Amino acid sequence: MVGTPPATPARIPVPAVPGSLVPGPRRPAEAAGPGARMRWWYESVLGWPTAPGTPVRLRTGVRFDVLDVPVQAGHAALRRLGPPGATPRRPGFPVALRGGRMLLLVAAGGAEELPGLLEWLEWGSLPLDLTAVGAGGLVEAPLLPATGATGAAGSAGAAGSADVGRAGRGSALPPPRPRDHDGRARRGAAVWLRPPEQEGGAETSLPALSAVGGTAAAPDLARLVHTLATECHRFRLSSRCASPRLARATR
Repeated sequence: MVGTPPATPARIPVPAVPGSLVPGPRRPAEAAGPGARMRWWYESVLGWPTAPGTPVRLRTGVRFDVLDVPVQAGHAALRRLGPPGATPRRPGFPVALRGGRMLLLVAAGGAEELPGLLEWLEWGSLPLDLTAVGAGGLVEAPLLPATGATGAAGSAGAAGSADVGRAGRGSALPPPRPRDHDGRARRGAAVWLRPPEQEGGAETSLPALSAVGGTAAAPDLARLVHTLATECHRFRLSSRCASPRLARATR
């Protein structure tokens, strides 16, 4: 007796899911916290090596060095170096702020040139609050720029809706800077005054020793050091003159 073949089970239709409801693959940095997003942007987009640990720190002497000056002297120097009427925020070589200090990024090797340049420019015998961080050093990574690294930094607040669109999934721009819930920016965390240009490589705009006096984006390193030394000296003298007046006024 021939048996009856088993019946084929009926297929249950699966409702189609609109493509807009299916999330696309996310970058690892998007799934992690702010520190991981920051590290991803510096390492993967700019190609700047970082050191392990928290907060994120950038290694100097590899892609850039840093000149460290009082913020008042730094602002005065940027005004002198720029064209008439320009502000320190105009596009140019990267500059960051941390507390009462300004950090100016220069080409790798610039820190080693600083003592010789100061002697050559006849500033070597004066106590200037002008230091450098070079090979083997670390600096705290500035918070991600609010409007992306396009050379026009936004304010310290959160980015607007347009910035969210530009920094969306798959973009090379950093995610919008989060609100300052933990107060890091208010407590002196580093922030960008001039974020680095990512198109064409950030290092192309860094001040370096040159025989032609620099470029439109960055001055020659010797000119930058001379201007910074001048403004550091002026700031030191003005601070010393202001101290006695302040002491007399508080008596």
